[in-house]
Amino acid sequence: MAVQNAILLADDSPDDEFLFRRAVRLSGLGNPLIVVRDGEEVIAYLKGEGKYHDRETHPLPKVLMLDLKMPRKTGFEVLQWVRQQPELKDVMVVVLTGSELSDDRDRSLAIGAQSVMAKPCTAEGLKQLAEAFPQSWSGSS
Repeated sequence: MAVQNAILLADDSPDDEFLFRRAVRLSGLGNPLIVVRDGEEVIAYLKGEGKYHDRETHPLPKVLMLDLKMPRKTGFEVLQWVRQQPELKDVMVVVLTGSELSDDRDRSLAIGAQSVMAKPCTAEGLKQLAEAFPQSWSGSS
């Protein structure tokens, strides 16, 4: 059976992954979480290449939570690539940043992110995001 409404978390920090998993659990959202560690792995996953070829096991996500600062390709590079792929037009992209720079936020939105969230994510922040974009999320709320 295929996974529904998956979240693809692209973040190279195990600590940030732990905090994100906790926020998802506390938010009551029921989306399954898939984690990749660098920009090239995000693209391979979204293309269904290599170990990600089986879409039953590795479904296209409904939401991509994308860290800006990653190895091999930055979040900006990945976001730009995603927005050039017509088959990914329905994937909601939320940029995650530890930066206070409004330039990062403005650039992310200009390239095509639907939202920008400060790291670490909170359960309340995820609930608000799910309420603003309900077609991309599943949960008990």
